Amino acid sequence: MGEVWLAEDTRLKRKVAIKLLPAELTADADRVRRFEQEAQAASALSHPNIITVHDIGECEAGRFIVMELVAGRTLREVIAADNSLETVLTLGQQMAKALAAAHAAGITHRDIKPDNIMVRDDGYLKVLDFGLARLLPATASGSEAATLAQQTTPGTVMGTVAYMSPEQARGESVSHPSDIFALGIVFYELAAGRHPFKAETLVGYLHAITLQTPPPLTQLKPELPAALDALILQMLSKDASQRPTASEVAQTLQDIARRGDTSRQSSTEAERVSASDDAQTLMLKPVTTAATETKVAVAENAQPTTSGSPKTRKWWMIALLSLLALAGGFLAYRSFAPSRQAIDSLAVLPFQNRSGNADSEYLSDGLAESLIYRLSQLPNLKVSPTSSVFRYKGKDADPLSIAKELSVQAVMTGHIAQRGDTLVISVELVDVPNNKTLWGEQYERKLSDLLAIQREMTTEITQRLQLKLSGEGEQKLAKKYTDNDEAYQLYLQGRHYWSRRTEKQTVKAIECYRRAIALDPNYALAFVGIADAYNSMGKNPDLAPKEAIPPAKEAARRALELDPSLAEAHAARADSAAIYDWDWALAEREFRRALELNPNVSYTHIAYGSSYLSSQGRADELVAEIKRALEIEPLSLINNSVLVTAYLYARQYDKALQQGRKAYDLDPNFKIAHHWLGLAYNVNGQADETIKLIEDSLKSSPSSTALLFVIGLAHAKQGHRREAEQYLEKLREAAKTRYVRTYWLACIYAALGDKDKAFAELEQSFEDRDIFLPRIKLDPDVDPLRDDPRFKDLLRRMNLPE
Repeated sequence: MGEVWLAEDTRLKRKVAIKLLPAELTADADRVRRFEQEAQAASALSHPNIITVHDIGECEAGRFIVMELVAGRTLREVIAADNSLETVLTLGQQMAKALAAAHAAGITHRDIKPDNIMVRDDGYLKVLDFGLARLLPATASGSEAATLAQQTTPGTVMGTVAYMSPEQARGESVSHPSDIFALGIVFYELAAGRHPFKAETLVGYLHAITLQTPPPLTQLKPELPAALDALILQMLSKDASQRPTASEVAQTLQDIARRGDTSRQSSTEAERVSASDDAQTLMLKPVTTAATETKVAVAENAQPTTSGSPKTRKWWMIALLSLLALAGGFLAYRSFAPSRQAIDSLAVLPFQNRSGNADSEYLSDGLAESLIYRLSQLPNLKVSPTSSVFRYKGKDADPLSIAKELSVQAVMTGHIAQRGDTLVISVELVDVPNNKTLWGEQYERKLSDLLAIQREMTTEITQRLQLKLSGEGEQKLAKKYTDNDEAYQLYLQGRHYWSRRTEKQTVKAIECYRRAIALDPNYALAFVGIADAYNSMGKNPDLAPKEAIPPAKEAARRALELDPSLAEAHAARADSAAIYDWDWALAEREFRRALELNPNVSYTHIAYGSSYLSSQGRADELVAEIKRALEIEPLSLINNSVLVTAYLYARQYDKALQQGRKAYDLDPNFKIAHHWLGLAYNVNGQADETIKLIEDSLKSSPSSTALLFVIGLAHAKQGHRREAEQYLEKLREAAKTRYVRTYWLACIYAALGDKDKAFAELEQSFEDRDIFLPRIKLDPDVDPLRDDPRFKDLLRRMNLPE
């Protein structure tokens, strides 16, 4: 075929391999065609276990292909040195996945053999030499098919004879199952250290491949798992239709590895297996034993009574034995096939960042969050939310324990590494109750392919979980929010920053969203990101409401123009309408629409309860709504803290205190939980506990206006006027440099009995459009003001029901 040279790419400063077809051979049109086809077929594939083709060209020396340099050993060398089960399973999965990718692209390799497979020094495997590959016409179309298709002369024998399939040896039509047969031979060699068929001549190999059945692997190496024996036996079936697909081969190898099935009982032990033992083992061993015993009987003095010549009886017996072996292998393989029962609950864990660079953290977090977001929109699938799974970030948690803690059936794990503009992403999806890997894949793609990878993963997960999608579900899954990869990466960065919830990080998030929109002005989700970020800055408060909410409203409006079906856009619009415009009819309508479109977003329930229901005085509904949010995200620190608020406003003070302690215990460093636990202490007559708690919290957060308010209120309730006024002064001092919620000052004055000052601060809150002001309907901290006519007047001006 040609020569391979080590070379240097002088532009990119890298070592490469060049396959050269010498000039004296270019007169052979068939060689040239196959040479070019190898490059075209390989370059059409993008898989970490398939060699990468960089370029193709022609020069005075001849035609050439530039490929990645693979430093390591051929699989032939590995076979001679290592036949361990671990090697078979590890390398076997990589080979099967490479073929699965080629077959999915409509490409048949047609020359699988140990010499065309290399194992790098780090254990990574690469399939080479697509020189004999053929694009299947049934799956090819257009110009690409025209360039890749190979018109083989009927009856021509191609490939290396010792690794041919029976149909290939007969010169018949060759397709994907032919690669599986060759791969079965390679697996057999790798496991046993010898070829499954023994012959001295080309004709002998052709005869053995088309007619003989190789000895069972377990006959040569009894310690090998029966499942591996059964799999390879099926791969070597003479009937191409009975061979598994490359994906099924990879899956079964993963199952064997996960089961830890590294031993095999003897035939007599198999006969003694009780009915309570593993059904897979039960089904497998008697069949294999029966086939072996029948073969032995024939080899000795069995006299078949079938009529006909000795030659006819011989071929009849060979066919019968092949059928028995095939049936045993098929039944055994089927026993290891994945369950067809749909899985209805899943946890996608944050990807481990193996880039060695914190700047890549947004990729590992964002990819997991994107998958969670898409999958959570499917009505028949329960997906653990971000707040639940991200507590496992950076931990080597066992999928079994995670599944138990999160009450899910399947767990997906993965890691991601960025090397320049290249991403290496590995994923594994595990069916925990059955201790079975449903799917495993490794992607080696450009950073610009991240969006396509996310879509591929989502589709693959739904297929592996056996989910039955409605028309609406299929539409949601296929929905494209953007086609711009750079915009998508900026959106992920924005989500990463916003998840920190600090003022500085939220500002960074808004900047990322705006840059994403500059690249794709129709990116509705990025507009929602801006709306949520500004709404949160108004609530925290990081900005005055008049600075924060108008841009939030505009972003939500634009998002709805672009995508009226986006639940999060309706929720953002509703939130602004409630906390700033006091347009209660619009707020309720938009919140209900958001929940109708997607009831599985916990933040929508939180905003509906705290921004709308609390202002309407609907305390029981408020509690129910926040509890629903907690059902969706039980480990959310925000949700647990807001439930304290709901109990306070519902006047269930004992539950408020109990929930406040729970929220605090989830994360003692979460200052919002300190705020609400302090308020719960206050209403339960334990203001002294509030003072102790907040004094300690202020040591690490001395400028927190929320904490200054809570401790000032505690002193006021205790009658400590001097101390309460000191904290009032600290709040006023803080207001000189940033926005301070005047509603809080009003609550402290109310506790001190200074009604005039309290209403003066409430008037300022009205002017500021203070986000907390509508809560006066239920807030117990303004109870001293309720009998004043000014209170009812304030409700009227805010369009709130008396």
